[in-house]
Amino acid sequence: MSSASPAFTISDLQMIDSMNEQELDALPHGAIQLDSTGRVLRFNAYEERLAGITKQDAIGKSFFSEVAPCTNMKEFYGRFRDGVAAGQLHCKFRYHFAFKQNPRDVMVTLFYYGRDKTVWVFVRPLDGSGLKTSDPKIPA
Repeated sequence: MSSASPAFTISDLQMIDSMNEQELDALPHGAIQLDSTGRVLRFNAYEERLAGITKQDAIGKSFFSEVAPCTNMKEFYGRFRDGVAAGQLHCKFRYHFAFKQNPRDVMVTLFYYGRDKTVWVFVRPLDGSGLKTSDPKIPA
């Protein structure tokens, strides 16, 4: 799995962080904001469809044990945990979401946002389904 840094800037993150729920839901990829313990703060509509879990069922829950337990491993949770501990995280890697109803190979971008000490998780299916990739401000 590659952890090469994607072309993504802090201004891109500030733009996404300042979006209201409707704007976040309009993004053409999954967007999840986690607190430093891994609890879900924000969960967009694209991710609802991808994961098969509603926003209401995800918000406030542990992403790594309750929402997507298949991510509770070194390749995903380990990167998250180490990045939070270091106060910096910016990586992109391939991952397989082993959802029961809709398993997917995806590209994941993790980005630690020091201003509010949260981590944004951006998820883009590798098959490109439903994505518009022409917007340079879309990090996934």
